[in-house]
Amino acid sequence: MDASRYFDNAATTPVDRRVADELDRVQRQVIGNAHSIHEAGREARALVEGGRARVANLLGAEDPSQIIFTSGATEANNWVISQFDRIAISPFEHSSVREPALHRGASVLGNDGYNLETPIGEPSLLAVMGVNNETGAIIEPPFKPGPMLHRDLTQSVGKVPFDLTGVAFASCSAHKLGGPKGVGALYVRDAGSIEPLLRGGGQEAGLRAGTLNVPGIVGMGLAAQLSHEEREQRHRHALTLRALVLEALAHTSDWTSASAMAEDCSPFILSLGFAGVQGETLVIELDARGFAVSSGAACSSASPEASPVLLALGFEESLARGTVRISFGPQNTFDAAHDLGRALAQALEGLRSQGGRR
Repeated sequence: MDASRYFDNAATTPVDRRVADELDRVQRQVIGNAHSIHEAGREARALVEGGRARVANLLGAEDPSQIIFTSGATEANNWVISQFDRIAISPFEHSSVREPALHRGASVLGNDGYNLETPIGEPSLLAVMGVNNETGAIIEPPFKPGPMLHRDLTQSVGKVPFDLTGVAFASCSAHKLGGPKGVGALYVRDAGSIEPLLRGGGQEAGLRAGTLNVPGIVGMGLAAQLSHEEREQRHRHALTLRALVLEALAHTSDWTSASAMAEDCSPFILSLGFAGVQGETLVIELDARGFAVSSGAACSSASPEASPVLLALGFEESLARGTVRISFGPQNTFDAAHDLGRALAQALEGLRSQGGRR
C-alpha cells in the first residue's frame, strides 16, 4: 500500500525509515545478551540503557529506572490491573484495560460526555487513559485523594502534552510512534508498588524476567526521541490533514463526530459516524479505492458488538456501527488527505443510494 494513503495510524504506524535503519544495524552488529558481563554484553546493555533514557525523557519520568520494558502496552496494562482488587476504570478504556479490569470485578465510572464522575467508594486503583484510541478525545481523570492512578498513554506520547503528576503507572507502545511492533514500556513511579510480572532471570530490576529485546528497545528509544523532537511539527501536520478531510465532507449530510464532542482532542484521530451505513462497509469501500481506515479499534475489529466507548457517549447503536476512525501520521500527504475525503463522500453517496450496503 502507498504509505501516504494509510490512515489507520491509531492501529499501528509505519516504521520510521530512520528507526528501520537503526534496527537493521543493531540486528546485524550487536550480538550480546544485555545481561552478560563480557564486551558484547556490555555493548548491548549500553544500548538498552540509552533506549530507556530516551523513553524516560519522552514520558517525563524523573529517572530512567522508572521505565520497565514490556512487549507492549497491552502487557503493561494487564500487569498493572492484575495487582489490584478494588479497581475503577473510565468507560473509555482500551480493551486491554477494560477486559482484565471487568474480569476482576472493576466498577466503571459514570460520565457526562467525556467528563468523568468521581469514583464511588475508595478504589485501590483508578485507570483513566490519556487519549481515547477511537475518538482522539483527551480524557482528564477525576482526581480524588486515595487511589493509585494508572494511565494508558499509548495515543498520547509524542503527540499531545501530558504530565505524570499524580500518576503511579503509565503504559505505551513503540509501534504507535513509528517504532517496531512487539515492544513497549511501563512507567512505575515506585518499584515497590508492583509485584514482578515474570520471575526467573532478574532482568528489569527483577520485575520482568526474560532476555531483553535489544533491537526493539533501541528502536523504541529512537522513535521516542524523534517523536519528542518533532512533536510540534507533526501536530501541525495532523491538524492540516484533519481539516482537509473535513473540508471534503462539507456537503455530506447526516453525520456526526465523537471527536468534536470533546473539549480537547488529539488531531491525530478523527471519529466520524454516518447514518444509514455500516462502518465496516465504508472501510471496505475505501480499501477498494486504495485507502486504509478502520471502523474502530483494530483489536476489536472482529467483534460484532457496537463500540462501548460510543455507546457510553450516548450514540444510538446504529450510528455507533456506522462510525469510522481516520487516524493521521507524518507519512500522510495533503493530497492524500484531500483525496480520502472525496473518496469517503463518494462512497457514502453510493452506499446510501443502495440502502447502506453492497
